[in-house]
Amino acid sequence: MEQEKGICRLSMVPMRSAPADNSEMVSQLLFGEHYTVLEVAANGTWLKIANYFDGYQGWISKNQHYKIDEEYFDQINISDYKICLDTTANILYKKNLITIMMGSVLPISTHELFKMEEQLAFNGEAKSLSQRMDAEFIKKIAMRYQFAPYLWGGRSPFGIDCSGFTQLVFKMSGFKLQRDSSQQVHQGALVESFDEMQMGDLVFFRNVASDVFHVGIALDNNKVIHASGRVRVDILIEDGIINETTKRFTHKTTTIRRILKREK
Repeated sequence: MEQEKGICRLSMVPMRSAPADNSEMVSQLLFGEHYTVLEVAANGTWLKIANYFDGYQGWISKNQHYKIDEEYFDQINISDYKICLDTTANILYKKNLITIMMGSVLPISTHELFKMEEQLAFNGEAKSLSQRMDAEFIKKIAMRYQFAPYLWGGRSPFGIDCSGFTQLVFKMSGFKLQRDSSQQVHQGALVESFDEMQMGDLVFFRNVASDVFHVGIALDNNKVIHASGRVRVDILIEDGIINETTKRFTHKTTTIRRILKREK
């Protein structure tokens, strides 16, 4: 049996751990992200979905579901669409003005594959999803999130968690990361030592149980940008993070991973 498909056509749609408005938010869909419907709640008002980009699952309200057919879903999968780089931007979609955010996917490509009714007007900053960028670009995009408040499950400049932050920065830079830090720690190549760390590397941190629970992006000059209370730049030493303001040790390093391939 063919599973129903959908696409996010709002600025943001919350994904929850259970089919209820008061359930924990585990992630968010941004405009243009498409998904598969896995299950319908007994009362018919909630849908369990899997985000195509990272396979992450959660429940969304049926009122926020925008159905697309299988043909268009497959078309999106092979299209090199644009991704929004502006912190916020306005698009004209079906004659309605919608505010979107960094990381939103726009059905604009060099090949006009999308349906006529999906056409939209956008004149903000964007790049192709597949175009891979360097560490300087990663730093530039990461800094655009600075001072964004921490929000569990968040993926926007108005509320974001640590792994949502790293995932979106790398997505805009042309790389695919999984949703959670416990998944991201298995991606890329191991950086053997702190001295070999380079800007753009992912730095992971462990809790008292030695489980990976936090991630940040290494910057130059022994700094790290991460979402903790807010997206902030702190001091990075071999053992972990020192809060730039309080000078207190806050996170203990467990490993460093390299997503970007370096020229030899």
